Amino acid sequence: MLGRRLSAVLVLLLIAACGPVETRQAPVNAEDVMFVQMMVQHHRQGIEIAKVGTARATTPQLKTLTAAIESTQQDEVEMMLRWLHSWEQPLTAATGAHDHHGGMPETDVKRVQALRKSKKFEYDLLSLLIEHQDGAVRMAAGEISGGANPTVQEWAAQVQASRKAQIGIMTDLLSR
Repeated sequence: MLGRRLSAVLVLLLIAACGPVETRQAPVNAEDVMFVQMMVQHHRQGIEIAKVGTARATTPQLKTLTAAIESTQQDEVEMMLRWLHSWEQPLTAATGAHDHHGGMPETDVKRVQALRKSKKFEYDLLSLLIEHQDGAVRMAAGEISGGANPTVQEWAAQVQASRKAQIGIMTDLLSR
C-alpha cells in the first residue's frame, strides 16, 4: 500500500514539475506575484531539508521521497523564476512585503541545523517535512482563491494535491 502511494506521489511530483507552458500573456495579479515569490523561498527551504534527508535517511522509502522532493522542487523553483522574469517582477519581495498576508511559513534555519545532528533523525525529518509541506498546501490555497493567472492557479492545485499525498505517506512512515 505504501509503495503504491509513494509511486503516486512521485508521479504527482513529476507532473507538478512539468507545469504547462504559457504561450500567450495571461492576466497576473499581486496574489500571483506574491505566491510565486514566497514559494520560491519556501521551495529553497524544502530543498535544503530534503538534501539532509537524502544524505542521512536509511529507510529506502524516505530516501526516495526526499530525493524526489529535492529534484522536483528545484525544477519548480526554475519554473517560478521564469514566470517572475516574464512578468517583469522582482525574483524576491522586499523584506516584510508579505507581512500583511500573514508572512511566509518559514522553516527556521536552526531547525534544519538541528536536524543534521538529530539523534532521532527520521522521526525529526518526517515531522519537519510534514510541517513544511503543510505550509505549501496553505500557501497554494491562497493562490487558488485569489490569483488571476490560470497557469499559476492550476499549478497551485497540483502543489496542494502532491503535498497532501506526501504528508499522507510521511504520516504512515511516522506510525511505523
